[in-house]
Amino acid sequence: MTIAQVLKVAVIGAECTGKTTLCRTLAQSRGGLWVPEYLREFVDTEGRPPLVHEQATVVATQLAREQANLLAALEAGHGLLAFDSVPLATALYSRLYFSDDRLLAAATTHQCRYDITLVTDIDLPWEPDGAQRDGPAMRARFHEMLIDWLSDMQLPFTLVQGQDQARADAAAAALDLR
Repeated sequence: MTIAQVLKVAVIGAECTGKTTLCRTLAQSRGGLWVPEYLREFVDTEGRPPLVHEQATVVATQLAREQANLLAALEAGHGLLAFDSVPLATALYSRLYFSDDRLLAAATTHQCRYDITLVTDIDLPWEPDGAQRDGPAMRARFHEMLIDWLSDMQLPFTLVQGQDQARADAAAAALDLR
């Protein structure tokens, strides 16, 4: 198996939109692996979201974990690797929270390396989750920013909607069209 034979699925969306659940489901149903979001680990460890000067480290760590898991997928013969959020999300959050665009160019270029991008819609109920979640209004702002950015940059994506199994089925259908 080669890197080209591993389907690289970017799952990106605002907070509390089911990215982790979707990644786990796709990996399990397709015999693949998923790469957890480093941001969640950072927030759990530090007890707060990253500051502007820490955003690049979050991206670098996520990228290193992507690469390590890609190699693990190859070694294990897995045909799918689902990424629970991607550097573009961190770059767009940097723009939203800090008016900082320094990460956007590289993150946008990196986004082209995924075979498919699934954007999770904000149609799930918002739930508080400690220091990482800001609320439904901020979630809606980020979602709009993400959709606009992907569209403006002409980066193809599939919007995944619905509750529970319907959401997983919509994602699976998008993968099957690939």
